Amino acid sequence: MAGLIKRGKIYYAMYYIGNSKHRVSLKTDSKQIAKDKIRQIESKLAQGQNNPFPTKTSLADIVNAFVEHIRTYKTGKSVSKEVYYLRQIFGIICPALKIVSSKTGKEAKKTSPKKNGDKRYKDKIIQATYIEDITTSDISHFISHKVKSRNLAPRTANRYREILSRFFNWGMKEYGVKMPNDKNPVSEVPKYKEKAPQIRFLTLPQIDEQLISLKDYPQLQTMAALYIYAGLRREEALWLTLDDIDLKPGAYGIIRVQAKTVNGQYWQPKTKVNRAVPISSTPRYYLDHYSLKPSNGRWYFPSPKGCWYDCNNFSKDLRVANKAANLKWACLEYRHTFGSQLAMKGESLYKISSLMGNSPEICRRHYAALLPESLTDCVEFGQPVPTQIKIVS
Repeated sequence: MAGLIKRGKIYYAMYYIGNSKHRVSLKTDSKQIAKDKIRQIESKLAQGQNNPFPTKTSLADIVNAFVEHIRTYKTGKSVSKEVYYLRQIFGIICPALKIVSSKTGKEAKKTSPKKNGDKRYKDKIIQATYIEDITTSDISHFISHKVKSRNLAPRTANRYREILSRFFNWGMKEYGVKMPNDKNPVSEVPKYKEKAPQIRFLTLPQIDEQLISLKDYPQLQTMAALYIYAGLRREEALWLTLDDIDLKPGAYGIIRVQAKTVNGQYWQPKTKVNRAVPISSTPRYYLDHYSLKPSNGRWYFPSPKGCWYDCNNFSKDLRVANKAANLKWACLEYRHTFGSQLAMKGESLYKISSLMGNSPEICRRHYAALLPESLTDCVEFGQPVPTQIKIVS
């Protein structure tokens, strides 16, 4: 099916596809290696592959196509994060990776290396003309360099690996890329061992301290109560509209965390799954006494200017208010407080995950170690130790 010939010191493969004759260098002077490559070529030809050799695909073109692809199904925020990582990995090699001003929507002007990021991207990137030239070693050295030079956490290092793996898989399955040996080069890059998550949450006295400290900021106080007692993510509360909170008289009420379009802008929960969270008595008290401010739209918690409350601006305002009381709690700790307190109360991880909009596995990782007092008697079994038996330590 395929023949082996030698020209000078280099071996070549010769084979036919239909009536077309092909001769390709095997790039080796070892007969044994050449024979192994011939067997691989014959296997691929037998499987109907017309081109048993790696393709040559412009790295810039495929990166650009990949970004355009993820724009079709990911949210703007998710796309921005992925583009950031790809820019860190490859540098600004295509139009899709150019830095765009969030205010004007146009390409940012190059004023200084620090501002436009060029200095960082020249630090260490994966450089190649064709995607097929990128090897496992290139990827491993790149991630290792990032870890050492920036003291990256293992989770962040694995994020680089995850994005590259997805990028190569898409290129091979959807873009017609044939990598050497038909193998994703990321598959042999080892994952970094991540540490067990360290969860910070408020105790019951600290919850009281937090809410009392915000008494001069009624809106922030109400929002903090909602974060703590409903387990909402930061964005989820900021995207609540008047239609999302149902304060039924004489009942707990419901918060609906759901996809919506407000003022022409679409938003959906992080997991793309709508959910409803009951309003317990404490946040209900604050919501009943919360006076809505006039807003440009239907926002339940508008910004001081009456429009949508930008996430970063909200965090800054909360940080300033808490700093005056010498507190450092933020939205992530509020959300973990909800899950942690329910876990210590003895609620099932399935219920907690449903209320928080997480998977049971994520909740198990975060909250399973919080042993509720109600379970302490569950570990006793068998007969009590007889008093006449002396236990030797």
